[in-house]
Amino acid sequence: MNVYSAGVSDIGRVRATNQDAIYLNKKENVFLVADGMGGHSGGEMASTMAIKFIAEFFKKYQIDDPSAVKRAISEANNKIKKFADNDKSLHGMGTTIITLNFHEEHAYIGCVGDSRAYLINRDQLFQLTRDHSMVQEKINLGVYSREEAAADPHKNVLSRTVGYDDTVEIDAFKYKCKKGDLFLLCSDGLHGKVSDEDIIHIIKNNLDLESLSDISVRNTVQELVTQAYENGGQDNISVLVVAVQ
Repeated sequence: MNVYSAGVSDIGRVRATNQDAIYLNKKENVFLVADGMGGHSGGEMASTMAIKFIAEFFKKYQIDDPSAVKRAISEANNKIKKFADNDKSLHGMGTTIITLNFHEEHAYIGCVGDSRAYLINRDQLFQLTRDHSMVQEKINLGVYSREEAAADPHKNVLSRTVGYDDTVEIDAFKYKCKKGDLFLLCSDGLHGKVSDEDIIHIIKNNLDLESLSDISVRNTVQELVTQAYENGGQDNISVLVVAVQ
């Protein structure tokens, strides 16, 4: 399986620090996005620690089952929580996480929080993960639609994060890859500012799936980040694009 990838994490227009963190290991086909919270130092530290611990786990063990993905994230949760418990200034810090790795013909995806994984194929975009947020809970209960949820003042309140509680519920699954599959991992700095339609438009205009390269994938990532920036850029913006050929 040939995989082309690129990623960018941008501070955006407003934030004083970048509390997002990303990780790309093209040799081992491991890709991570984390969006921290808990004050300037806490959020930045939580996302950085999550990326570090999960990347180390993926290097140490073969990740060929969703249960292994859950174990990696769970161990990171325990280490971050223990670290924060020893420093009062860091109490309450946590982070979202999206993990993507490949083994043979399958992609394995793990999720906690509201950072997202999308699949794009044949000019269609599918959200693979479900947000762990108060707004998503209201959508699940039928309180209002996805479109109505965009106006909810509490849309950034999360129901699950890595490092906040002693235990965390983790979504993990596998997907059998097909030729032409393109995966997009991002923090809410992208999906909160750029519509699904604009994401598809940018990808179609920048990528020819028959002649992929890391350069063309990187140009796509940069244009997605630029669009989020131009649409306000109130949050940190992190984007990874991974194309399968």
